[in-house]
Amino acid sequence: MYTVIGAPRNRTFRVIWMLEELGEAYDRNLAKQHSPDVLEHSVIGKLPILVDQGHGISDSAAILTYLADKHGRFTAPAGTIDRAKQDAVTFQVLDDLESIIWIATRHGFILPEERRCADLKDSAKWEWARNLQGVEKRFKGPFVMGDDFTLTDILLTHTLSWGMGAKFPVESDVLTDYVKRMSERPAYQRAVESEKGGVAAA
Repeated sequence: MYTVIGAPRNRTFRVIWMLEELGEAYDRNLAKQHSPDVLEHSVIGKLPILVDQGHGISDSAAILTYLADKHGRFTAPAGTIDRAKQDAVTFQVLDDLESIIWIATRHGFILPEERRCADLKDSAKWEWARNLQGVEKRFKGPFVMGDDFTLTDILLTHTLSWGMGAKFPVESDVLTDYVKRMSERPAYQRAVESEKGGVAAA
């Protein structure tokens, strides 16, 4: 059984969703960043962490990749052209979309007030909209990489949902419809219920 160390309403959701898609059992350890439980497995103290066989794995994208490779599902095989293309889109989502949302979030309420750039969000929204067009160009349908659901779908859906929640526009019928379809997946819904339980227990 896996242990997921994390908290609701952050990238921990990605790991829970993946485990639900895989049908793998897991325990949840609700913890805050830099707490002793987290630092035991990660020197940088960030969430989420997956614990497997006593070893802690950090970074949500790395965790999804590890789980997909280990179970041989939701990914193209390593060392193939298909995997290289999948990784290219994965890194595009992380670099061109998630990084923008994350920096806007940090300057919105995470960083000390004296370190925040109050006018950064408008620029971030402009860059987000421009980069979204690049992601849409690579979108094959019905899933990101074509006919098969992959870990990249988890990353893109979560990032787009995060952006929508932060009022970053998704002016693409293709991607808006895609997020709706992904959120209707049974495993996604089970992950949502898991998050609700985590909020109640926190």
